[in-house]
Amino acid sequence: MGNAGDWLIQWAPSPGLLLLSVFAIALVESLALVGVVVPGVVLITAAASLAGHQEIAVGWVMACAFAGAIVGDGVSYTIGYRYREQVTTMWPLSHHPEWLSRGARFFQRHGPLSVLLGRFVGPVRPIVPLVAGILHMPPATFTWANVGSAALWAPAYILPGYLLGRTWQQWLALPQDLHPWLTALGITVVALAIIFSLVRHHASPPGFLFRSLSWLTLRLPGGQRLWRWLAPTHEDEPPLATWLLLLGSLTTLCAWTLVVLQADGPLPMDERLNALVSSLDIPHLATLSTSLAKAGDTLGVIVLALPWLGWLLWRRRWAALSHIAAGLAGIGLLNTLGKSVIGRLRPDAPDYLADSLSYPSAHTSTAVVLYGLAAAFIAQRLPHHRRFWPYWVAIAIIVPMALSRIVLGVHWLSDLIGGALLGLVVCAMVQLSWLRRERPGFAGCPGTYLGLASLVLINARMLWLPPV
Repeated sequence: MGNAGDWLIQWAPSPGLLLLSVFAIALVESLALVGVVVPGVVLITAAASLAGHQEIAVGWVMACAFAGAIVGDGVSYTIGYRYREQVTTMWPLSHHPEWLSRGARFFQRHGPLSVLLGRFVGPVRPIVPLVAGILHMPPATFTWANVGSAALWAPAYILPGYLLGRTWQQWLALPQDLHPWLTALGITVVALAIIFSLVRHHASPPGFLFRSLSWLTLRLPGGQRLWRWLAPTHEDEPPLATWLLLLGSLTTLCAWTLVVLQADGPLPMDERLNALVSSLDIPHLATLSTSLAKAGDTLGVIVLALPWLGWLLWRRRWAALSHIAAGLAGIGLLNTLGKSVIGRLRPDAPDYLADSLSYPSAHTSTAVVLYGLAAAFIAQRLPHHRRFWPYWVAIAIIVPMALSRIVLGVHWLSDLIGGALLGLVVCAMVQLSWLRRERPGFAGCPGTYLGLASLVLINARMLWLPPV
């Protein structure tokens, strides 16, 4: 690793050239007709990481990205404004007219805000300024939207890569004893995600598992009656994947809880992992873990869900509102009950957790319910071959949030496992209840606005309010 790091330093550009590269990448990434085929996010993250490693002032890096984004969008707008008739004949739009159509629909839906929102929506990011020019959006309006969106975009895209560059050497210097744990974690997460995807595929009507169980139930006494009972009232076939998720997670939760109870304290793996993590000296790790803890506590969950629950209330979508509320209230009740019955002490209990017990991890279980239900609702609106994406995103959020509890020293690893299993049980139960009847879709849901509102609220919560 040291040789690779030395090689990277040797071939890295000078600070001035690196800042110019950040400007150029931000410009090209925002440029119509070019930005759609350039992996701008990957390039800007890599450049920001190198800048962080060279300890270039982060203000200069963000300023270059900010300026490049403004120029790129400005050029795109000018092209659309002056050459509106010729744009569709230019490559690559001449081969992909659907890109322009997608951008036009986005612009018509959001109006002037489309320039602000579009910068954060990958498929339309380089197209919206072009469409704004074609439709002759007033230059003053476009300018304000362009500057405002670039001011938000630059820190959002620069800071993660910059932070990675400042700390990557410390990450490479992790204790040797921690490597097997990280390897096991990566293999476990990927394996479980693949198994989940395979089960979902084969538990659907065309799948082998679904057809096999259907054939078996036709030949068992009472099998047809059971099959019909498992199916929703408006369908002839049961949501087999969700039933299997409920059965598998509930069985595993019961078995795992028995293991925890018999241990009468932390498991050997719990003590070893907590000792290793407590010995880490990685800059900003504790700060990041504290932020994740705030995002996943009761107040964090409330502010994240508040815009969405408010919209459901305003639109009188009582069924969706009641299911989400029941899932969050149910997991809160089960966490409280489980902690009281099992009575497991925390590794460490800060003042705000002085009266709280350890098993199961409420942060983990609540995150599984919140993001798992969100992924399930989003997946229902996607084509079948793209439904795995929301679940992968949910996993990418849940895993760091759960691991932050070990970094802070307030949970054992076995607490996280129990919390995840409990969350899956509640997720499956809510989903089965939702699928029992035919429900209307979520057409007209302003997901972009609600997502931005949640983002603003959760950032305010993490910055200004203490953990609870």
